[in-house]
Amino acid sequence: MGLETFISERKQHKDLLVMAHVVCGYPSFEANMQELEIMEEAGVDLVELQFPFSEPSADGPLFVRANEQSLKAGTTVEQCFEFMALASKRFSFKVLMMGYYNTVFKMGEDVFVKRLKAAGGVGYILPDLPIEESDKLHRLSAEAGVEPVILMTPTSSDKRLAQLGAASRGMVYAVARKGVTGSKTSMDDDVVSLIDRCREHTNVPVGVGFGITSKADMDFLRGTADLAIVGTAALKTWEQSGAEGLKKFFAELMG
Repeated sequence: MGLETFISERKQHKDLLVMAHVVCGYPSFEANMQELEIMEEAGVDLVELQFPFSEPSADGPLFVRANEQSLKAGTTVEQCFEFMALASKRFSFKVLMMGYYNTVFKMGEDVFVKRLKAAGGVGYILPDLPIEESDKLHRLSAEAGVEPVILMTPTSSDKRLAQLGAASRGMVYAVARKGVTGSKTSMDDDVVSLIDRCREHTNVPVGVGFGITSKADMDFLRGTADLAIVGTAALKTWEQSGAEGLKKFFAELMG
């Protein structure tokens, strides 16, 4: 089942889906599995599994540190794919690879797509790969039935959004504000305006990320976005209060 079909089926029962995020190997793969169990129990719909990278340019300080710690602990791409395979078999949510193009380049695009498909991944997010340089990867992905998730940002011109929309498959990731992940975003007319602009240029579902932290944010997005994308707030909660805190966080967020 493709990503777009999966999202539309889930949306028949929920008005707003949730995509969450874990950094593979941080603080450990055991902890990652525990986080995923909590996410499954809470009813999360999609999870980005971040393959750690030494220069995660779209990530804020918390995720940069998590990437560094995971790499220091010896996490490999091989382990990340193995973990993805375990997660995709075990849970009802779908998993995507999130990472940076260097990981793909070093493996070779064809090998990457095959490995992702074999591990049960439905798509990938590569924030540093411009669409102008992604033709071959997108073609290989289409042949394999995995989908690139394109980022649309508030600073993109309408001409640029049209180009991004034409390349979009599965879903798009609307970046709620300028900068990197991790800061609070005020949910206001600017966010609605961005979602509306995205929808003018693509028919695939729209997820909104960067700064989703509370039920109030979720309520604001209902009826406008298809998915709320939650990353930093969940990681911060895990670091501060562990499994019990994360359970409470998702229960409140999705209650």
